[in-house]
Amino acid sequence: MSLLEVLYFLVPAAIFYAAPLIVTAIGGVFSERSGVVNIGLEGLMVMGAFIGILFNLSFVHIFGAGTPWMALLAAMIVAALFSLLHAVASITFRADHVVSGVAINLLAIALCLYLVKMIYGKGQTDFIQERFLRDDIPFLKNIPILGPMFFQNVYATSVLAIAIAILAWVVLYFTPFGLRLRAVGEHPMAADTMGINVTRMRYIAVMISGGLAGIGGAIYSQSISLDFSHSTINGQGFMALAALIFGKWHPLGAMGAALFFGFAQALSIVGGSIPIIEDVPNVFLLILPYVLTILALAGFIGKAHAPKALGTSYIKGKR
Repeated sequence: MSLLEVLYFLVPAAIFYAAPLIVTAIGGVFSERSGVVNIGLEGLMVMGAFIGILFNLSFVHIFGAGTPWMALLAAMIVAALFSLLHAVASITFRADHVVSGVAINLLAIALCLYLVKMIYGKGQTDFIQERFLRDDIPFLKNIPILGPMFFQNVYATSVLAIAIAILAWVVLYFTPFGLRLRAVGEHPMAADTMGINVTRMRYIAVMISGGLAGIGGAIYSQSISLDFSHSTINGQGFMALAALIFGKWHPLGAMGAALFFGFAQALSIVGGSIPIIEDVPNVFLLILPYVLTILALAGFIGKAHAPKALGTSYIKGKR
């Protein structure tokens, strides 16, 4: 198998596994750029994954092939509302952001597993019948070398994730909304003086974070796991959190970091089919994504500069 053939095999898989991480990491960028630490990305992904599967199983007879897309919308709405718990605790009641986020993680998995047990009478849901499928992108698929690598047999969720990252970059850096959001994350008192409602902007940012994390969870459950159980997400939210830090709290940087982690996940899953590394013990490939996550943060965390007001609470006239 030539190097080009390996890339044709590995690159689409890497983007596929990175898609949930990209969307969730972008959600974290919005929250943390506003000054609210969101350790709860894991729990929000869990909620999105559960709602995605529940909606898919419940309404597949109505929406047919469009069910996975409608499930993304449902997961986005429910996760955005669920993130309000974190917003109320950390913004309104000025609770510690990390403690609030951890509580979201614990509450989400407990609540979702309880509902699975109540609805299905067992520890996991049934498998879905309608899932996201591969397809070719017209015209672009015929580009030499790049076409087969990026535009043939590509998942629509991969395209969606990259589109969300680019859109988030435009919104954060080229719109008045993005300027206000970044201002409340850098210096909320100065933003307040300029007439920006700090509390409202932070609430909006946390809800955007929740909605995108919900989409990320629903993408994962409807394209990778195909059901929901206690181990469906299994640390994906924390990898997304690592991606946004590794990416310097920038949408495109977070996307690049998520692609890096997605490549590691793809290598751990399909690596046994690649001649170059087929003799590597499977256990090493399985721990590869987590080892690379630790190494990336250990070597990069000191160089990344978080928003200055990240993790701080603010009440009008006080800091």
